Amino acid sequence: MSGTLTILGLESSCDDTAAAVVRVHADGSAEVLSSVVLGQNDLHASFGGVVPEIAARAHAEQLDHAVEQALTQGDLAMTAVDAFAVTAGPGLIGGVVSGVMCAKGLAAGTGKPLYGVNHLAGHALTPRLTDQVPYPYLMLLVSGGHCQFLMVHSADRFERLGGTIDDAPGEAFDKIARLLGLPQPGGPSVEKAALTGDNSRFVFPRPLLDRQGCDLSFSGLKTAVLRTRDALITDNGGLSGTDQADIAAGFQAAVVDVLAQKSRRAFAAYPQEATRTFCVAGGVAANGAIRAALEGIAQEFSAGFVAPPLALCTDNAAMIAYAAAEQMAGRAPDGLTLSARPRWPLDTSQPAMLGSGKKGAKA
Repeated sequence: MSGTLTILGLESSCDDTAAAVVRVHADGSAEVLSSVVLGQNDLHASFGGVVPEIAARAHAEQLDHAVEQALTQGDLAMTAVDAFAVTAGPGLIGGVVSGVMCAKGLAAGTGKPLYGVNHLAGHALTPRLTDQVPYPYLMLLVSGGHCQFLMVHSADRFERLGGTIDDAPGEAFDKIARLLGLPQPGGPSVEKAALTGDNSRFVFPRPLLDRQGCDLSFSGLKTAVLRTRDALITDNGGLSGTDQADIAAGFQAAVVDVLAQKSRRAFAAYPQEATRTFCVAGGVAANGAIRAALEGIAQEFSAGFVAPPLALCTDNAAMIAYAAAEQMAGRAPDGLTLSARPRWPLDTSQPAMLGSGKKGAKA
């Protein structure tokens, strides 16, 4: 990079409308000048999950406000922006289209270049934004729609070591919350309930631990929780607060054990470099029990551990702007022909993962 770049990013792949401005310097360091995330929890709360059509309409209404707030927060004029970046997939297609069209309008109106970014690459490169982690590093990307182990070799080379073949962990947390009558979003609700629960009362299965490799599955775990809940309701006429907490604790313990054991296996594929780093990103990385377990795995292998600040673990536009900055040297701008993509695997050398989550097929 020959000079300083100021990039405005947009993110609208699920239910958060986000805009951010990131400044990247010639030495590779970066600073987040502003980051705005406009959530939609209130719009979807009564439905027990994200409704794609409602999400798409909300993005279309909020994107320009998010951009204005990001510029104001960063004390910047539009003329100070050198390029625009936008999530072009994977995701709920209505939301992705909204973001892409807004970014195209900004690029056309200012004459500045436009870069489409893979949402997953944004998460995978976040440790570079926050800690300038050197390549290669091991990444566990764990969120509401995706879960995969990656060796991140460069800004545009991601080697998938394994991933979920059905429900992603965040999706499973949301479903368990609904089963237990806990509020959405499910991740924080289940984690809060688990704090007071006994994780030894219900011992749920740890799927695929008897299978080699780093692939994961959480659908069977969800079914086991459903059967336990139904049995309690049949026997007792309902769920007590203690039942909810104990089920939540048992479920979370199972997820933690699976992610920890699969992380150990992922380390087997990590080159024996002088310095190794294990990174985690995505919304589920905000879970304290999961973070603590993964940090322990890193210590087992004498590796560094990086988990970005919580605001940069969940969906945000700063990661999209930064990913574009990292990738600029290796590719031309996309321009106004950029298309929205509901599916977009990071590792195109391998078949797409089976299953479909909140953000489309596992990629």
